[in-house]
Amino acid sequence: MKKFMLDLTVKENIPLENRYFLLKLTSNDRLPEMLPGQFAEVRVDDAPTVFLRRPVSIHYVDYVNNELWLLIQIVGGGTRKLSGLRAGNTLNLLFPLGNTFKLDTGKNSRIMLIGGGAGIAPLLFLGAYLKERGCQCNFLLGARTKKDLLQLHEFEKYGEVYTTTEDASHGEKGYVTQHSILNGTHFDIIYTCGPTPMMKAVAQYAEAGDIYCEASLENTMACGIGACLCCVTDTKDEGHVCVCTGGPVFNTKRLKW
Repeated sequence: MKKFMLDLTVKENIPLENRYFLLKLTSNDRLPEMLPGQFAEVRVDDAPTVFLRRPVSIHYVDYVNNELWLLIQIVGGGTRKLSGLRAGNTLNLLFPLGNTFKLDTGKNSRIMLIGGGAGIAPLLFLGAYLKERGCQCNFLLGARTKKDLLQLHEFEKYGEVYTTTEDASHGEKGYVTQHSILNGTHFDIIYTCGPTPMMKAVAQYAEAGDIYCEASLENTMACGIGACLCCVTDTKDEGHVCVCTGGPVFNTKRLKW
């Protein structure tokens, strides 16, 4: 898929709970084609201590309103600078990068999308894409507290939403792999993104149930084109692979976790 380096205009910057914010970007031209699982490398301007672009998952694409959504957590100087953007500001993106989730799922497949923390970001676009093609999706979203559960109203547009929190402030208490829905329902496909320990646990659950599973890794991807070798992960079939080009989505059976 063709890559673009474009200046997009900030349409909205919406503060969310617990140091998250949602950027809605637009362009005078029609946005290029993007697929669920892909990401953008975002340039941080006017920040003297920030030298590298920041990799951000494509959260959602609204082609009707020509909007690209990025869900971002403030974790350092670069993301803090991005959080201060205002409507009308310009943001330079290199995108769409990376591969995609398996999208030819079949309409009758039972699909579960499992996310934790900022890892929910690519799952909204994936759920919307699959629903548009007639698939029935379920979302299982985990967090420490209810303040870390983001965009639930958006996920509810595309399927049933189940939640877990470690303090029982929303949904069932515990981790996503402890949710009762996983004990009572068989799923044909699982997609997951979030903290590595969570994805490992999801992969183990999927393997035990002989369920096809893909994970979107969140390694640090400084360049996005496989040049800097910051993001390599070890695989069973190809050895060390750059996550930015060979992923970020992998069949979990390939991964040497």
